[in-house]
Amino acid sequence: MSRQPIGDYGLLSDRHSAALVCRDGSVDWLGFPRFDSPSVFGRLLDDAAGTWTIRPAGAVGSADVHRSYVPDTLVLRTVLTTPTGSVELTDALAVTDPRADVADNGAEDPHRLGEHAPHVLVRRLRGLSGEIELDVVVRPRPEYGLIVPLLVQGEGAVACAGGASQLLLSSTIDWTLDDGEARATVHVAAGQTVGFALQHAHLSDPPLQPYTSEQIEASLQTTIGAWQSWSAAHQTYDGPWRDLVLQSGRVLQGLSYRPSGAIVAAATTSLPEEIGGERNWDYRYAWIRDASFTMDALWVAACPHEADEFFDFMAAAAAHGNGSSLQIMYGIGGEHDLTERTLPHLSGWRDSRPVRVGNAAWTQPQLDVYGELLGSAFRLRDQLGTPSEATRSFLIGLADTAAALWEQPDNGIWEVRGEPRHFLFSKLMCWVALDRASALASQLRADDRSEHWQAVAAEIRSRILEKGWSSEASAFVQSFGSTDLDASALMIPIVGLLPGDDPRVLATIDAIADRLTDDQGMVYRYRTSTGVDGLAGQEGTFLLCTFWLAQAQAQAGRLEQARVTFHRASRYANDLGLLAEEAADGELLGNFPQAFSHIGLVNAAWAIHQAAGKEEGAVSR
Repeated sequence: MSRQPIGDYGLLSDRHSAALVCRDGSVDWLGFPRFDSPSVFGRLLDDAAGTWTIRPAGAVGSADVHRSYVPDTLVLRTVLTTPTGSVELTDALAVTDPRADVADNGAEDPHRLGEHAPHVLVRRLRGLSGEIELDVVVRPRPEYGLIVPLLVQGEGAVACAGGASQLLLSSTIDWTLDDGEARATVHVAAGQTVGFALQHAHLSDPPLQPYTSEQIEASLQTTIGAWQSWSAAHQTYDGPWRDLVLQSGRVLQGLSYRPSGAIVAAATTSLPEEIGGERNWDYRYAWIRDASFTMDALWVAACPHEADEFFDFMAAAAAHGNGSSLQIMYGIGGEHDLTERTLPHLSGWRDSRPVRVGNAAWTQPQLDVYGELLGSAFRLRDQLGTPSEATRSFLIGLADTAAALWEQPDNGIWEVRGEPRHFLFSKLMCWVALDRASALASQLRADDRSEHWQAVAAEIRSRILEKGWSSEASAFVQSFGSTDLDASALMIPIVGLLPGDDPRVLATIDAIADRLTDDQGMVYRYRTSTGVDGLAGQEGTFLLCTFWLAQAQAQAGRLEQARVTFHRASRYANDLGLLAEEAADGELLGNFPQAFSHIGLVNAAWAIHQAAGKEEGAVSR
């Protein structure tokens, strides 16, 4: 089982798939050619599930390590220093193909980042000083470690055969091949470079052709340039915590799937919410909630010019001929069936079983999704412009469905695997759906529906204020008739149902800060004896919920409290600015990197920036 801390990993993305690279130079997670594809390297979840290591020879861990992203990119640079010398390891999932025309790559258009990504992992060693000897071990294990491939040495490359894919490892070094593993020892002196490229294609595709050293270098440089062009064209935020906010914007962009416009909740599956526990879910899918919130956050951190692509994807993926209610999540290609299964041959991260692929939550009713989509459409109304007829009909249908279904119970934002309830957050987001749809009525050419939407929104608001407030808890609570606190109640001022300084909002902020936090001031989603989902054990604190608290405090005019709360959550970002879903006992837990956490960081920073600007009389983006 893997024991490396989750925070030791860095993200690579080509906007088709993702890789995780550990501080020690090992690639321990990679799925080709999509985010949700079976892993080629899966040591993150089991030592036998494949890895690609590049380490100083002789003594693992003997090197001093410093790493960072190449500025304004998701290209990772790691400097390894030993007593004999230092070497720079640069890693990227290529977003361009050096053998294609620039126009075909989309490399000159920052809005087409990753459009024709060639599904290649590029790694390059460059000597910085002295001389260093490194052991390189490539151990692919396709299909979540089930396959030990046959490796065959060819001219300039090693072919990996086995399963439904073909892999080709290009390099000029001499390999020793044994038992599905390629090994080599390389000496790198100052000024010398050694390059590698691992290519992927389907078994039915034409045979892969090796990359030359020049093509490996060109692939790396054009990928750096493409990411920097995207950042220059999209990222204009100039407020507090600027580096963290801009990095979060790049992470969120890296979690988007370029072919469809979908956005995954995280790059991984089954990293646990509790070490050794069973809350281990597959997050490599497009939750409507997460994706909508991501588009909102990109409005701050990256100016999402591609908003129309996201809404067109949602309209196409959610299309039904029978008037069915909206599914809460989809595959990144628009798939509906995400049937969940377990992989019993994998031990899980730190023995946290089961490892799951697929996600059973796709069958759950969750009414909040209507509000998240329409809230995002309202936020991005300028970028959306005149929506396509499919998107227009889709958004109108969302509002009509929210108006029809809002009184029904559901499984809520936390996807409880039990009996549906009347969750406050679900009602709140139905109110958002109708409030925002009414504001968008002219843009949607739906003025005839606006009066009805406004009337139902008023009814929902009245019901929330009557049944969502608990005098016993002195707070808005998790569900109607309950006294349990839930951090999602902090969204009441954030979405504008009540102002931030309303006495009931202030009481809820105080109750959550006092009774729903750990001894470090980090916020839990909820707190009951067995958890809302009915599973035993205690999960960690939620980074998103802690950022919500900071955002609500800022909107309440409690700026100093908001800054302190923001710092408590943001300090969990690793040295690359990456966050998982949860934090416990000083380390990150849950799938990684997690879109929700980065969304929370961006929105909280923006809210604090806005509140401070109001005090000072000006706000810049």
